[in-house]
Amino acid sequence: MKTSTQHKAIIVAILGAFFSISVTAQQQPQFTQYMYNTLTLNSGYAGANRLEVGLIHRSQWVGIDGAPSTQSLTVGGKVGNRIGVGLTAINDNIGPSNQLDINGVFSYNIQLNYNTYLSFGMNAGIDILNVDWSEGRYADTQDPILANNINNVRPIIGAGAYLYSDRWYAGISTPNFIKTETYDDDEELVIDETTQFYLMAGYVFPISPGFMLKPTTLVKYTEGAPVTVDVSLNALLQEKFTVGMAYRFNDAVSFLLGFQITDNFYAGYAYDYATTELTKYNDGSHEIILRYTLPNLNKRAKSPRFF
Repeated sequence: MKTSTQHKAIIVAILGAFFSISVTAQQQPQFTQYMYNTLTLNSGYAGANRLEVGLIHRSQWVGIDGAPSTQSLTVGGKVGNRIGVGLTAINDNIGPSNQLDINGVFSYNIQLNYNTYLSFGMNAGIDILNVDWSEGRYADTQDPILANNINNVRPIIGAGAYLYSDRWYAGISTPNFIKTETYDDDEELVIDETTQFYLMAGYVFPISPGFMLKPTTLVKYTEGAPVTVDVSLNALLQEKFTVGMAYRFNDAVSFLLGFQITDNFYAGYAYDYATTELTKYNDGSHEIILRYTLPNLNKRAKSPRFF
């Protein structure tokens, strides 16, 4: 941690404020490589591709004690011409808190024309939240909220619609319709689980043989929190290499690299450089993704999908 004692105190205060916001108006974890992790955001994606398995690890604000660390596992894809199924698990750690979301996913796929499809999806599962206040440091140690640890299990029900072809996609979704509130013994609000909405879109532009450009965007709205907008532009070289940049408005600039190791196995890396005051106190955020798509045994496989 590259800070003096005074800077450490500042960071503790920043993280305390960040965690307070997360507890009172919880948001889903963010991923820079969201375009390769769509199933966690939109259940309709389960019907849009062959069966695939994805793993992500994200270390945010490296160098700050208690900063967010997130892992994601997704398994999902088509099991017939119209049906898609899946499973998602997200493990999120921030300071003294650990949140585990586990969802089963089902989708129904409709062919609109020769090359355009619409997939409707639903997800259902549980959210397990544990907070051990003894694991953190706080500006106000007498805050009554800190007197009791939190151990909650809450239901999750969400839905999404995903419109796509082999070159573009657009989607709208919410991971959870259910709004829940948790109070402490003094009837003070501790957790406010609000509904969140995602809008997403992407397109692959063929520029020349072996060279394509892929712009994408993700807009997230959460009640009681600022709207978050991510935009990215990736270059795809020989259907093997990916290099690009992304920008999260008022938050971070990102650099992305990826390699299609085989037709079925993809590995990617993203680095975020914060554009806020936090950039003085951390070494950036790192994100690694591994994705494996099962081969299509019934017919010759198409070129790898880019989202």
